[in-house]
Amino acid sequence: MKTEISYSPAFAMATVHMDQGESIKAEAGAMMAMTPSVGIETSTKGGVLKGLKRSVLGGESFFMNTFTANGPDAHVVVAPTLPGDIIIWPLTGNTVYLQSGSYLASPETVDIDSKWGGAKTFFSREGLFMLKCNGTGDLLVSSYGAIQAVDLAAGQSYVVDTGHMVGWEDGVSYEVHKVGNWKSTLLGGEGLVVQLTGPGRVYFQTRSPDSFLDWLIPKLPKPSS
Repeated sequence: MKTEISYSPAFAMATVHMDQGESIKAEAGAMMAMTPSVGIETSTKGGVLKGLKRSVLGGESFFMNTFTANGPDAHVVVAPTLPGDIIIWPLTGNTVYLQSGSYLASPETVDIDSKWGGAKTFFSREGLFMLKCNGTGDLLVSSYGAIQAVDLAAGQSYVVDTGHMVGWEDGVSYEVHKVGNWKSTLLGGEGLVVQLTGPGRVYFQTRSPDSFLDWLIPKLPKPSS
């Protein structure tokens, strides 16, 4: 299996080349093109309860699609909903956590689940749950806007707006809190932030879906009375 990323960082797509018999799973709606030799199967991946947990709590699709190469020279092209970048996050038995909407695709050897965030994420607009990804293989991660990596040393901290978070490695601790006092949080336009402490790698994105919606919604036509 080989993956090529094209058109980064604004309108990225990923072309996954598969040998006969190889498979990848992807978010529902992520496929934009594929060769005729690729078969597709839709399921909840782990049963109804796991699908509901991933959908309701993790913010992802209830169903996932599995693409299998049924012949030679097979490939499938996947792309995220929002304009942005795609990265390959290689997993070698380790665990990473992704915020809602950042998961794009992965081989069958990577398990996708949700993990309770606890009180540390109670005030986060991203919700109480995140996706837990562990196993072996290339995890495809998408972002809104470009994506940036920061490698934190042991004890080193970094602060990121919650709307710009993409994911982090297991071993990175995190705390979600307000910016300054409540007046700054509510009126200063910064909202909530997450303080991450290493060791480990952190990814964040250059655009925030929440900020875009805050800009867009007031401009939408109002229904006539």
